[in-house]
This record gives sequence, C-alpha cells and structure tokens, in this order.
Amino acid sequence: MRKFFTAIMVMVLFVLLITGCGTDKNVSKDKNTKEALNVVTTIFPPYDFASQIVGDKAAVSMLLPPGAESHSYEPTPQDIIKIQNSDVFIYTGGDADAWVDDILESMDTSKMKIVKMIDCVPAVEEDMVEGMQPEEEENSASIKEEGPEYDEHVWTSPKNAIKITQDISDVLCQIDKKNEGYYQKNTADYIAELNILDKEFKEIVTKASRKVIVFGDRFPLRYFADEFGLKYYAAFPGCSTETEPSVDTIKFLVDKVNSEKIPVVFYIEFSNHKTADSICEATGAKPLLFHSCHNVSQEDIDKGKSYVDIMKENEVNLKEALR
Repeated sequence: MRKFFTAIMVMVLFVLLITGCGTDKNVSKDKNTKEALNVVTTIFPPYDFASQIVGDKAAVSMLLPPGAESHSYEPTPQDIIKIQNSDVFIYTGGDADAWVDDILESMDTSKMKIVKMIDCVPAVEEDMVEGMQPEEEENSASIKEEGPEYDEHVWTSPKNAIKITQDISDVLCQIDKKNEGYYQKNTADYIAELNILDKEFKEIVTKASRKVIVFGDRFPLRYFADEFGLKYYAAFPGCSTETEPSVDTIKFLVDKVNSEKIPVVFYIEFSNHKTADSICEATGAKPLLFHSCHNVSQEDIDKGKSYVDIMKENEVNLKEALR
C-alpha cells in the first residue's frame, strides 16, 4: 500500500512540475533568485532546531500540520513540491519515513542538502519491554523479513538534540557563508540551553526516590529513558499503530503501578489517553502528559514554543512521577 501511495505521489509530482500548477509562490521561486534559504522539515523537532539557528535569516516550514498525529501523516502533492523546492530538507528517517526515501529517489536532489536525524546519532532498535503489547503478527513477520526496526524518536534525548542541532547548523553554515557567524552564534546559544536542560533532567533523576516510569500509551521516549537511566513500562512501543491494549497489558500495568506504588501514569500529546485514565482509575495514580515533541498545536506555534519550553514542562511532570 505504501509503495502504491508513493507511486501516485511521484506521478502527481511529475505533473505538477511539468505544468507548474498549484505551487505556492513562496516555495516555487527559482533557487538562484532567492535571497534567503528555504528550509523544510517533516516534523516539529527539526523545525524548532533549524528555526533557533536561522532566526530571521532563512525561511523554515514544517510539513506536518500543527495538531496532527505524526504517525498517520501522509504527504500532499503540495508537500512534495515544497521538498523539491527546498535548499535544506530535514527528516527523521526510519520505517515511518519510508515515503520520504521513495520521494527523494524520484527527485533531482543535487541542489539541496538533506539531513536525516536518525543518522546524526547512534540509533537503537525499538525495544519490547515486559508487559508491552506487540504489533499484530502480520506486522511482526514483516519486520523480521525486512530486518530490525530502529527507534526513530532520536530527538527525545537532550544529548541527541544537541548533536542534531549541531549537524543542522553545520549544513546551514556550509551553504550560507554570508550568515555563517550569525548561525554559529545562535547555535551556541541554543546548545547552551539544551545543556542546561540536560543537566536539570539529570538532577531530577539523581534526586528521585524511584527510577521507573509508566506510560499508558505508546512509548516514544526510549532515547530519553536510556540517557537518564530510567526503567519504563508501556502499553505499546513508540511507533505502534495499535490503539487498544489487550486485557493482559492493562492488567500488567495496573499490577505494576499498584505493586511499586507509582504515583503517575503518563500519556503522550494528541492522545485520547483512555488507557492511562483506565489505569489511573484502577490504581489511584494521576494521569499526566509527557510530551514527546513529535508535533505541537497551532497555539504553541503562534506562541513560539520551543523544544526546550516543552521539555521544561516535562521536567515538572517527571519530578512528580519519580517522587
């Protein structure tokens, strides 16, 4: 199905490029006449990282609409045109972005720089911990045939966010020498914020009375948990398409919360958090948001909320969960 969808998108791209119809004037401009760089990202983290670096010296846009669920996103013909007309294109990589690789293979990418976040840091395989509900057997069999599935949520670790930000900055400085000093200063300032964030999370975990977190939801925080030495239990792995956990999974998580007297059960952004609520009703725990930064609301975009802002909100909830 994905290959069929990609083939349709490629045909649409070809038609649009030939006819010139339907393209946004801001992204269809000839690259040789543009004064500012055009940076396009798929999701929020690289959108924020790039925005912090370029300030007002380049245009940064995000394909994923604000408030949309990233795992169900499918590109529009206009999105594909935006990629084609970008100077720098940044995406995550991995199985969820297979459509991107197919689209890029169909394009002339000789005049653009491409950053794949999963290549900026050491990637780890998606983990199945005790009690976690696996994907359906058909999906599991497909994964075995194609090889290991890597966890794509690399930005959730502040240390990884630093590496990704630096890699993006290096690319921008390479192709825009005129603003190199400006980009380097902004990069240093933002990385300083990320280092403070990292230090604050370490202090929270070091002083905590427990080192276990529970998610009544998908778990896209593997890199975060690994960095700070946290044990975790969850209903599903990070990129699961499942929405209803099994009775056994619910029972396991309820028993875990009760036996270890865990005070908080997390849910992630744009979730209906029904599973977390159910576990909390059965245990007396408190449901709280842990934002994975996949995407943000339009209100957050309008307020200029950054990755650091969101993670600082996570600090408050993590402190309560580990008390």
